[in-house]
Order: sequence, then C-alpha cells, then structure tokens
Amino acid sequence: MPWHPPAAHPRAPVKVLLLFVIPCIAMTAPARFYPIGTPGQPWGAAEKAEWRARQTVQRSYAADVVTVIDRLRGRFDVESYGELDYGTDGRYPLFAVRSRNWNPDLPVLLVTGGIHGYETSGVHGALQFLEQRAADYAGRANLLAVPCVSPWGYERIHRWNADAIDPNRSFRDNSPAQESAALIRLVAPIRDLARMHIDLHETTDTDESEFRPALAARDGKPFEPGEIPDGFYLVDDSENPQPDFQRAVIAAVEQVTHIAPADANGEIIGSPVVAPGVIEYAFKPLGLCAGVTNARYTTTTEVYPDSPKATPAQCNDAQVAAVCAAID
Repeated sequence: MPWHPPAAHPRAPVKVLLLFVIPCIAMTAPARFYPIGTPGQPWGAAEKAEWRARQTVQRSYAADVVTVIDRLRGRFDVESYGELDYGTDGRYPLFAVRSRNWNPDLPVLLVTGGIHGYETSGVHGALQFLEQRAADYAGRANLLAVPCVSPWGYERIHRWNADAIDPNRSFRDNSPAQESAALIRLVAPIRDLARMHIDLHETTDTDESEFRPALAARDGKPFEPGEIPDGFYLVDDSENPQPDFQRAVIAAVEQVTHIAPADANGEIIGSPVVAPGVIEYAFKPLGLCAGVTNARYTTTTEVYPDSPKATPAQCNDAQVAAVCAAID
C-alpha cells in the first residue's frame, strides 16, 4: 500500500507538514556512476553482455588500416599473424609489417600501435611512420611493426576488447585477451633479440568520462576522479629505466607538440614525474605491451589528442617523431 502523509490540522503550523516531506527527500537513491551493473559488485556475464551490446561500429578497420597496409606490400613483407574471432561482431585478420631482406646481423626494433583501439594516433602514427619514414632505416635495422593490435576496439573506438578485457593489462602467459596472446606469439622469436620497443598510445578525455568509470563498475570498485594531462608524455619501465633514451624521445617530440607538465602534486596520471614528461610503470608485472620483449630500450608514448593546442596531424607527427627518435 502506498504511504500518504496524514492531513494537516487546519490550525497546525506549516513546519509540522515539512517534517513529513524532508525524510522523503533524504531517502532518494543516489545516481549510479556507470549505467551498467550494481555499484560495489563486479560484473558477471550478463553485465558484460549488456556492455558489449552497447558498442557500435563507428569506423572501418578494413578501410582505414588494411588498405594502407596493402599499399606497403611493394616495399615491406606483410604477414597475417592471426585472426580475432568475435562471433557475430566479425573476424579480424591481424597484420604485421617487416623489413624486407631481414638481416640477422642488424638490430631488431619493434613498433606497436592500437593496443587500445580508440587511441587513434597510435594506429595512424604507426602507419604514417611505415609510409613515410621506415624505408630510411633499410640496411640499418630490422623493423617489425604492428600498427593495429586491437581492430575490434579500433572500429568501436574503445579501450577494451569484445570481452571487456583491457589488452594492455594482458601481456602475460595464458593471456585472456586474444589480441595480446596473438602478439605474444608473433614476437616470441625476437623476444630476446629485440633491442628497442616503442608502444604508441594516447591519453584522452574519455579516459576520465568513460573508460575509468567503466573499469570501476566492471571491477565493483568506487570511481575516483583523476586529472587528464594536457600534452605528450612517456612511460618508462621502472624495472629497467633508461632515462637518456626517454629524454632523447622527449626532445624530438617537443619540436612537434607540447610536453605535459606535472600537476600540483608533481605527478602525471597519479605517478611521480621522474624527468620532464616522463613517468614510470613496471611493464612486465602490469602485463603491459611494452614489456612483451626483453628489449633494453622500451617506452610507451602518450599523446593528448583533445588538447586545444594540438591537431590530429600533429598527434600523428608526434608519434612518428617519437618512433624515429627511439630508433636513432
């Protein structure tokens, strides 16, 4: 039976009626921080299926990425190193681009992009490097480039794969992410041979508005707001720091776009700034792509595409500058 407040006596003061109204306002349920799941409870199969059903195709992997890779076949060796099978969402062939006339006497250098499919300049920066600059290193290095590790996420402009898994926390044995497992198999023969690996990423405003809230909801944890840095920065490996290498990359990129400053706490995305535009993560324990080999020189780039100071072309150029500096 619905509850109704008793009628006020004609001579009762107004404040008596308010005593019945105020408790009703206080009992209003708080709004959820994410539209899927129950706050405080990790997602199960039903919530993940609901999340997946909300993801829609917004661009084409075949048109944007595969056609560019096909144009490279005359100058590089292109191989399909696997295929993602996401049922009704489709099948996605995975492509790697290698230096032609691979020479075992030359250093092996790895470039990866699109680990997070929504990070556009990671994909297009890698493709631009291959189209415009990679040939400059013929006879100097063996290049292996994988421009788009996560095509399902690329098409839907999302951080996760179709199973609501972050591929860039899944580079470990028995990986739960198809994308990560395929790349691990691809680089296994060069795991101990690679001298350098640069992994191309972005930090976007949607990290704060969509992806971090989704992560908190998926894991049943409270969402704690953070701060998005305005500018380019790098992530070094805290277990194998190479400060001179990071500084060289920063010096090249700052000729193209601005470098992110530290926040009021001397941090970028919650990590201490160890040098201008550089923070550190433990690559292998976190299952990050940049730890997929045993290369001495490793870094993860982070471009900020939502800055009013940067254009999409500058973002791609910054990625290319970072790759060239890492190789040089």
